[in-house]
Amino acid sequence: MLEVKGINIFRGEAQILWNLSMDVKKGEVVTLLGANGSGKTTFMESVLGIHHPQKGEILFLGKNISAEPPFNITRMGVGCVPEGRRLFKDMSVYENLEMGAYPLRARGFLQETVKWVFSLFPVLKGRKGQIAGTLSGGEQQMLAIGRALMSKPELLLMDELSLGLSPKITKEIYGAIAKLRTEGVTILVIEQNATLALRHSDRGYVLETGRITLQGTSPDLLGNEHIRKAYLGM
Repeated sequence: MLEVKGINIFRGEAQILWNLSMDVKKGEVVTLLGANGSGKTTFMESVLGIHHPQKGEILFLGKNISAEPPFNITRMGVGCVPEGRRLFKDMSVYENLEMGAYPLRARGFLQETVKWVFSLFPVLKGRKGQIAGTLSGGEQQMLAIGRALMSKPELLLMDELSLGLSPKITKEIYGAIAKLRTEGVTILVIEQNATLALRHSDRGYVLETGRITLQGTSPDLLGNEHIRKAYLGM
């Protein structure tokens, strides 16, 4: 579904990603691990068309999207849960979900998809008229995921899901990912929380200073000595 082939990404004159290659197959949940400053968010923004590679290419559903603008990539079926949620905080929960269904491919399924989102996050159903900015941090993250799902994405990118959340809420969020996984939603999770991310994914990549340094199945990475020391504190 997503193929990234040897991309180099610059921000200004600084090179952030170096000859990066990876792929996500249909129906998979894949984790991209990395510390702050490793290039994770720049990678996600590159897939979304915010940065364009000077070398290499990005393919989505077999089409080269390396030079496409973000709105075209969204229309093709790439959804995003950005770091920091970036909700419309002065709008209601329901209005935020409506905004997520903006792509033409999703508008005809709005009510059906809203019901699906409320089944994943029942707390949002009871707060659908509440202003998004008054929700708790965990509820805002649920809403950010729900808004992304409203576009009926072929591929869902999730950036730093656990950032700033309590362990309890983080487990609830990853419980929703487990449900999405059983329903065949294709997801790329970009995370620092290695334990939860790898436990809820099929495969993983490790990004360090802009380069992929490790890759493998999630069980293999969980058992890797470097991962255990660097990301699990063991």
